[in-house]
Amino acid sequence: MSRLSQTFLPTLKDAPADAEAVSHKLMVRAGLIRQLGAGLWTYLPAGWRVQRRVEGIIREEMEAIGCQEMLMPVLQPADLWQKTGRYGIEELFKLEDRKGSPMVLALTHEEAVTTHVGREIRSYRRLPLSVFHIQTKERDEARPRAGVLRTREFTMKDAYTFDRDEEGLARAYELQADAYARIFDRCGLRWYRVESDVGMMGGSGADEFMAPCPAGEDEVALAPGYAANVEIASAESQPVELPPPLDAPEEVHTPGLVKVDEVAEHLGLPRGAFIKTLPIIVEGRGMVLVLLRGDHRLNEIKLRNGMKSDFRQARAEEIEEQLGPVGYLGPVGSGLPIIKDAALTGASYVSGANKPNTHLRGIDPSRDFESHKMDVRTVEAGDTAPGGGEIKIEAAIEVGNIFKLGTRYSEPLGATYLDEDGIEKPIVMGSYGIGPARIVAASIEQGADERGIVWPQAIAPWAIHLVSLAKAGEPERDAADRLYEELQSAGAEVLYDDRDAGPGEKLTDAELLGCPLRIVAGRRGLAEGVVEASERATGAEHKLPLEDAAAQALSLLDD
Repeated sequence: MSRLSQTFLPTLKDAPADAEAVSHKLMVRAGLIRQLGAGLWTYLPAGWRVQRRVEGIIREEMEAIGCQEMLMPVLQPADLWQKTGRYGIEELFKLEDRKGSPMVLALTHEEAVTTHVGREIRSYRRLPLSVFHIQTKERDEARPRAGVLRTREFTMKDAYTFDRDEEGLARAYELQADAYARIFDRCGLRWYRVESDVGMMGGSGADEFMAPCPAGEDEVALAPGYAANVEIASAESQPVELPPPLDAPEEVHTPGLVKVDEVAEHLGLPRGAFIKTLPIIVEGRGMVLVLLRGDHRLNEIKLRNGMKSDFRQARAEEIEEQLGPVGYLGPVGSGLPIIKDAALTGASYVSGANKPNTHLRGIDPSRDFESHKMDVRTVEAGDTAPGGGEIKIEAAIEVGNIFKLGTRYSEPLGATYLDEDGIEKPIVMGSYGIGPARIVAASIEQGADERGIVWPQAIAPWAIHLVSLAKAGEPERDAADRLYEELQSAGAEVLYDDRDAGPGEKLTDAELLGCPLRIVAGRRGLAEGVVEASERATGAEHKLPLEDAAAQALSLLDD
C-alpha cells in the first residue's frame, strides 16, 4: 500500500541553508533523505525505493554478462591492507577490536576478494571469473558536501574480474564497460566515458563514466573524438606571442613586483611570456623546480604520476635558503633539478633572477638551463585536443569507474594459478565500481526544473502519483479510491495522495516528487466523467475517461 496518508514522506517548502547542489536541495525537500551527521544520510522510504530501482538495473546487467553476486564484509583485518600498501590511505577508517587487533572499515573490497580468490582458485581451468557485490563503504571524507555526492558512508556496486593474462583482462574490461553503458542508458542519464587517473586503486589504466551537470565535482576535457578527466588530459596549448630573443638573459629592475600579472603589466607582455617557477620537495630527492608558462596551472596528479613519487610545496624558509626571495624565483643559475612543462617552448621568456627586485628577460629554456621535459600542466578550454578539435571543459559527476588492476593486488596477496605447463603465475585482475546514489543525484541534476524533480520512469519511486482533491466520505474520494485499486490491480506502482490537505499543497508536492505521470481526481473533472493526467517530463496533459483511466494511464507510461 502506498497511500500518502500512511507513507513516511516529509516534504519541505525550503531547502537546507547549507545546500548548494540541486540534488541536495531537492532530495531533502522531496522527503527522500535526511541527514544524521556530517556526510551521513538516512534514506527515507521514497529515496530508498529509487536506490533499489537503480540497484535492480545494475544487478540485471551484471548478471547478463555472467558476473556472479556475492557479499563481503565491511569490517576487515588491517593486515590485508598493510600487505597491499593501502593501509596508509588517509580516508581509510582504522580501528581496533576488543583484543587490540587492528581492523579497517573498507572503502573498496580488492583486498577481501583477492584473498578469497587466491585461496580457492589454483588452476587456469577456473579462469576467467567475475563477481560483484552491492555493499556499504566507509570513507573518512575530510569535507563531506553536496548531499549524497560526497559522503562518509555510501553504497557501491563493485565488480572484480580474474583472468590468466592481459588479453583476458582486456576482454573482461570491455565487457564490463558495455554493461555500464547499458546501465546508464536504462537509468536515463546523459553520460560519457573518459580516460582517468588510476589514483589509490593502482594498476595500468582506468576509465570513468561521467554525467555532465553543473554540480559535478570533476572537470572533463571534451573535443570531437576525445574525452578525458582534466586530472590526466593532455592537449596542445594555445599559442602565445613572445618578445624578440636575446643573445643572453638580461636583468630587469622590478621593485616590489612579485606576481606574474604585476610584472606582465610593467613590461607590457602577456602572462604566457613568463616562466612560473614552483619549488617542490620530492621524497628522497629534496628540492626540485617545476616550470610552467605564466598563464598555465600546475596539474599535481600529472606531476606526481610523471615523477612516480610524492611531493609537497616547499616552505618559504626552504626556498629562501636554497634559491632566493619568494616572488623573484627563476631557473637560471639555480643549480637545482628542473622539470619543465612540455608547453614551455620558444626562446624568449621572463622569470625571476633569484635576487630581490630583479627579473631576467630573454631566457631561452633550451640554452640557459638544463631540464627534464614533462607534461604537468592543466589543460584549458580552447586548447587543441590530440585529434585536432578544440577543447571545452565541462563539469560532471563521476557515476562509475573501471580499472585495469593487472597484478597490483594478486602479487602482494599471493593470488596465483598454475598454467597449462604447471608454472605458477599471478592472476590478472580488473575492478569496476558504480555508485547508485551518484546515479540518483546525477539524474536529479540533469532533469530537474524549477518545480522539482523530473524522474526517468526506470528509476522513479512510483510511476504514477494519484491525487484526490476530495475529502474522505465525498463521492469524488470514492471514485479516486476505486481508481487507485484498479491501477494497483493492473500492476502499476502508484503513490496515492489521500491526505486531508489542500489542493495547492498536494499538487505542489506532486511536482516536487516528480513521478512520471500525475493523475488528478477532482470534482470538476469527475463531473465530466474524466480524470486529468499530466506527464511530468513534457507537461503534456490528457483527459482520461474514468471507466478506462487505469488502462489509458498505463498506455501513456508505455509510450
